[in-house]
Amino acid sequence: MPLEYTEPDGKQIPLAVKRHRATDPAQRIGSLFINPGGPGVPATDTIESIDPSSDASPYSPALLARFDIIGMDPRGVGDSGAVRCLTDEQRADVAAADLDPTVPGGKPLPELLADAATFAGGCLAHQSPEFLASLSTDNVARDMDQVRAALGEEQITYYGASYGTVVGPMYATLFPDRVRQMVIDAPVNTNLWHTDPLKLLDDVSRSNEQTLDAWFETCRTEGPQVCPFGNGDPEAAFDALITQLEAQPLQVPPVEGLTPGGTLDGAVALEAVRAGAGVQQLWPTLTAGLLAAQQGDGRILHFLISKVTVAPFGGPYAILQESHTAVRCADWPTPADIAAHTAAATEIAAHTAAATEIAERDKRLASRAGYSALNCALWPAPNEDRFTEPLTGAGAPPILVVGGRVDNVSPYHWAEAMVETMENSVLLTREGVGHTSYRRSGPCIDAAVDATLINGVLPADGTVCDVPPGTTKPPGANGK
Repeated sequence: MPLEYTEPDGKQIPLAVKRHRATDPAQRIGSLFINPGGPGVPATDTIESIDPSSDASPYSPALLARFDIIGMDPRGVGDSGAVRCLTDEQRADVAAADLDPTVPGGKPLPELLADAATFAGGCLAHQSPEFLASLSTDNVARDMDQVRAALGEEQITYYGASYGTVVGPMYATLFPDRVRQMVIDAPVNTNLWHTDPLKLLDDVSRSNEQTLDAWFETCRTEGPQVCPFGNGDPEAAFDALITQLEAQPLQVPPVEGLTPGGTLDGAVALEAVRAGAGVQQLWPTLTAGLLAAQQGDGRILHFLISKVTVAPFGGPYAILQESHTAVRCADWPTPADIAAHTAAATEIAAHTAAATEIAERDKRLASRAGYSALNCALWPAPNEDRFTEPLTGAGAPPILVVGGRVDNVSPYHWAEAMVETMENSVLLTREGVGHTSYRRSGPCIDAAVDATLINGVLPADGTVCDVPPGTTKPPGANGK
C-alpha cells in the first residue's frame, strides 16, 4: 500500500491479510471484512481463531458458509508493522510500576510526563515519523478498499467491533457505493473520537464504573448465600480490600497457564476488577478472585489482568498498548497544552472527592482516566491531513448499529449518537453487561446480525434483545 495516498506512487508499505474461505462455496455471497477492534488487535489472529465446529468461534456457521472472512491487520498493527515504542526492559518496568490508585494517572505529573517522553522517543527510535503519521483510520479504510480491489470484489460486507466501528463508518463515508452490508457492534462515538478525546476517555471511565456498579448490585441482590464477598455489603468489602492491598501488596507466584506472576497491590487489583466486571461471563471469576485476595491469594485477580491485551487507559499488562496508542494519536486532535490534561484530571479528581451522585459512580476507577492521553500530547509525528469530517455513511445501504445497555468501553449513549450521525442506520439494543454483543449474547443478537449481513434484512429500529441475567456466584460454590 502507499505510505501516503497523496503520493500513490511513493513509498509503499506491506500489510498482512488472511482469509478464511466460505465453507459452502456454492452459496458464497462474497467477502466479509472484519475488524475486531482495539485499536491494536490483529484481525489476522481473529481469522486464525475461526473454528466452524465450535460454539466459541467468532462468527456463526451461517456466516462462515456464505462468506470468505477477510482479516487485514491495519497498518501499525500485528503483522502490518506493529508499532514498537518500548524495549523489553522498559515494558517490564511498566508492568512493575508502583501506581497509586488515589492519584490521577497513578503517578505525579512530572513522572507521567517523563514516561510519555520516553514512550514518544522510543516510537521514533523504532519507526519513522512518516509511518507513525500514516496510521490514521482514513488510511486504514483506503487500505481496505485496495484489498477489496485486489480480491476482485465490487462491494464488501463488513462487521466491525469497538474500534472497528470507526473503521466501518469511515469506509462507508469514503466509499459508500462499495458497501454491500455493514454491522457495527459496540460503537465508538466517532464525533468525540475525532474532536474531543479527553471527553471520550472520561465517558469510557464512567462506563467502567457503571459495570462495576452492576456487579455490586447483582452481588448484593443475590445475597451472601450466592455471593459471599462482603456478606451483603460488597462495596465496603471491596474498598477495604483495595486499601489493604495497597498497604500490603500480595506477591503472586507464576502459575503456568494462569498468570506470569508479579505484585498485586491496590492499583493492579483495580485494573483486574475493571477487566472482570466488564465481562458478565467473568463475574463468577471476579467474585472468586476477590474472595481469594481477602485470604492472601492474588492468583485469580492476577489472571484477570494478565489477559488484558489493550486497555483504554493503558495498563501494566496491556501487551498491544503501543499499537493502540499509535493509532489513537494519529486520529486524535489531542491538546498539546498539558494544562488541558490537568484540567480534565482535576475534574475527575473533584468528582471522586465530592459527595455527589457523580462521585459515587466514579470514585473507584476514574483516576486511571486522568492524564491517559499524555502520550498523544507529546506525540512526535503529527498527522497534518487527518480526516475530520463527520462519518455519516451517506449513500451507503442501511447499517445496523448494535449497542449494549451496559458496556464498559462503549457506553450506550455512543450507540445512540452513532445512529444520529449515520444517515441510514438502525439501532439494535442488547440488555445486560459486556463489550460487544455478537456471538456473546444469545440467539436474538446473532440472528439479527446474520440476517443483516447475509440477506440485508435489518430488525426494526429500536429492537431490544434480552439476555439471561448474570450471576456473581463463584465457581464451585454450594458444591457446583
